[in-house]
Amino acid sequence: MKMTFIGATHEVTGSCTYIDACGKKFLVDFGMEQGEDCFENVQIPVSPSNIDFVLLTHAHIDHSGLLPLLYAGGFTGEIHATVATSHLCDVMLRDSAHIQEFEAEWRNRKGKRKGDDEYIPLYTMDDAIGAISLFVPHEYEKEFEISDGIKVKFIDAGHLLGSSSIEITLTENNISRKIVFSGDIGNINQPLIRDPHYISNADYVVMESTYGNRNHELPIDYVTSLTEILQKTFDRGGSVIIPSFAVGRTQEMLYFIRQIKADNLVKNHDNFPVYVDSPLAIEATNIFINNRESCYDEEALAFVRKGINPIGFEGLITAVSSDDSRAINDDNRPKVIISASGMCEAGRIKHHLKHNLWKKENTILFVGYQASNTLGRSLIDGARKVKLFGETVQVNAEIRRLAGISGHADYTGLMNWIKAIDSPKKVFVNHGEEIAVEALAKEIRENLGLDVYAPYSGAEFDLASGQVTFDAPPIAIPHKEHTEPSAVYNELISASERLYNLIKSNSGRANKDMRELTDAINKLCDEWKL
Repeated sequence: MKMTFIGATHEVTGSCTYIDACGKKFLVDFGMEQGEDCFENVQIPVSPSNIDFVLLTHAHIDHSGLLPLLYAGGFTGEIHATVATSHLCDVMLRDSAHIQEFEAEWRNRKGKRKGDDEYIPLYTMDDAIGAISLFVPHEYEKEFEISDGIKVKFIDAGHLLGSSSIEITLTENNISRKIVFSGDIGNINQPLIRDPHYISNADYVVMESTYGNRNHELPIDYVTSLTEILQKTFDRGGSVIIPSFAVGRTQEMLYFIRQIKADNLVKNHDNFPVYVDSPLAIEATNIFINNRESCYDEEALAFVRKGINPIGFEGLITAVSSDDSRAINDDNRPKVIISASGMCEAGRIKHHLKHNLWKKENTILFVGYQASNTLGRSLIDGARKVKLFGETVQVNAEIRRLAGISGHADYTGLMNWIKAIDSPKKVFVNHGEEIAVEALAKEIRENLGLDVYAPYSGAEFDLASGQVTFDAPPIAIPHKEHTEPSAVYNELISASERLYNLIKSNSGRANKDMRELTDAINKLCDEWKL
């Protein structure tokens, strides 16, 4: 009974754990690394063809995104997940493959002129379809036996439609051990989906720590806040453009807007149109509707029982084709446009920003986290000009953010989740930035008195003896200096050029005026130097 930590160790993405027990070799998650990569990950210790099966906590790409690569390498086993996760992966893995192939085509078209070597995509659409064919769906709370000595149960984690914590019971040589993988633990009181379900007992726990060192901002009344933004924007003749993640966040926004429309909270703009411009978001929304009985919370189900679709309403328009997307810009009515991607780095949202950022009557509303060095983060940080498709666009629209919306449990939520488990022998903390991992491990150790270990990639643990057999050292990835200036830095350079031109144009001014300007500049420089 051996467990090896592969990915999401002192990092947030790339979740993967390898287990060799009961004569079987299997993975819990096989996710893609996204964003900044801080530590090197070891390879899975066997070839893909020798992996017997995979257990998947949920559909997000940082947990599922390398399954097509596993298939491409010769994996032919089963992928076990909840029903909703299986359905979401059907669209999300195909979408990921499309992105891989599109990027390869773009790079090769560009590189051919330079004589660069051919860029090979990480995997293809055929690989994604092959991986999707291996999914075996399961209901929540129903234990099943995969093989002799291995029993599994999926528990609702409340993070995303179909998301789960996984209970694994291993029995080998008359020794039984129960291991719980938390997956991504959900925030409480999210619309549509249920709160995370707690687990009462386990020998070993592997838990995430994304927000392990902080709590979310105080929850706001999202409907009231969104109503105020819509009313103010529509009254001045503008539209609200919402960059949104296609799976999860888009459906939450539809839930809020349905309530706003049902209660007539926005005045004098009856039946305002709401466009969802993302094929992936449209498919994901249909999956939410089709899995309502097994995944919706009681509030959402109450609407369903009354014959009301909680994420559907009059005035909702879906844009599937490119022509549908372009046609949105011909609609001059005050409207809402929800489009992917959530951080404005790719997808149709960039086209909508190009058409709407420069109009002062519009509002760009952010409803999710914006990572460093993304276009979304630049806008949140106050950029006045941005580059879109090689063109400089002035930022005149109002930039707003709905604080507090998160699909992840915060520090308090994580602590409440682990407190519910009765005296586990050991807790492994992963899936968080280094500062969050170490902070949560310290709190669990000191406040709950539990044995806690925060592994790095390659660490090995003997489940039978309860001993760490290899305490892998961290192998940091050298970071290159970020050479591309941010949009805000470009604004600073533009301001300095304006100041220089002002100085040049004042050569004939009175000495007194020039002395005042000189003193002001020197004072500003001294303040910033300090």
